[in-house]
Amino acid sequence: MAVDLYEALGVPRTASTEEIQQAYRARARKYHPDINKDPGAEERFKELNEAYSVLSDPKTRARYDRFGADFRQIPEGYEEYGAYGGRVAAGAGAGGGGRPGGGGRARYVRGYGDGGGPFGGAEGPGGIDFEDLFGGMFGARGARGGMPGADQEAELRLTVEEAYRGGHRGVTLGGPGGQRTYDVNIPRGVTDGQRIRLAGQGGRGSGDGPAGDLYLRVRLAPHDTFRVQGRDLSVQLPLTPWEAALGATLPVPTPQGTAKVTVPAGSSSGRRLRLRGQGLPNPRGPDGDLYAELRITVPPHPTDRERDLFEQLAGASDFDPRRTS
Repeated sequence: MAVDLYEALGVPRTASTEEIQQAYRARARKYHPDINKDPGAEERFKELNEAYSVLSDPKTRARYDRFGADFRQIPEGYEEYGAYGGRVAAGAGAGGGGRPGGGGRARYVRGYGDGGGPFGGAEGPGGIDFEDLFGGMFGARGARGGMPGADQEAELRLTVEEAYRGGHRGVTLGGPGGQRTYDVNIPRGVTDGQRIRLAGQGGRGSGDGPAGDLYLRVRLAPHDTFRVQGRDLSVQLPLTPWEAALGATLPVPTPQGTAKVTVPAGSSSGRRLRLRGQGLPNPRGPDGDLYAELRITVPPHPTDRERDLFEQLAGASDFDPRRTS
């Protein structure tokens, strides 16, 4: 089955020339066989070059849009003949399967695979000059100076307290070349899923190409006390029946120590009390909040005196929590 050239680049059919070029830059770097050692990377790289060589040229793109994967088989000038003569080429456009698309024969970038190193010579698909195409992204020497290293990603496990405080920390990661320790500056208030960039610590470039970047994706470890949702934290706050009924001021744990919260009289289990700004800090906006969720707890082994008092309360009170009106 022929490959749709727009799908190969990951762009819509309405994409501008600039969008096509940007998509090719990003994907060519990702799938170049000198960097990406996955078995399918080489074939994917061929598809990208084929797609770019066709779609970056307005003339060949127009023919591809009209005739689909068979556009190379249609003689030059056939477009006009078809338009005025009323004929539709067999297999072209919507008549050839409902949509244009697919690709012709995939081919390497000129110079790649014939001893030229990464990207080989100066030209790419369709005669495109790689130095012009990649120069701004790869440095002043462009493709002639080498290929940048691939970006890499690893997971960084942190406790809630570490995320709250931030600061420098040594992180040891293993890889094909053995273990390596990095000095990582953890931003204060980093959240789960956030990435920390270590510039130039990724895959090595080829030739004079710069190294890629290493990204550490933060994962907050499960905590015995705190539940995390974005920058907000939740904590269960046990209290006695009389504290819930009469009200009380109680200590609440936070990542930086203990705070105080006032429980209003007549509170029930499940009520959430907000401590504004006591969640994870936010360097670019308001800090997260901490929510204390009330959980009324009774004595598991009441004394005789406690039992007597509870029986007195039961006899004196007409409160029924199951009554709906």
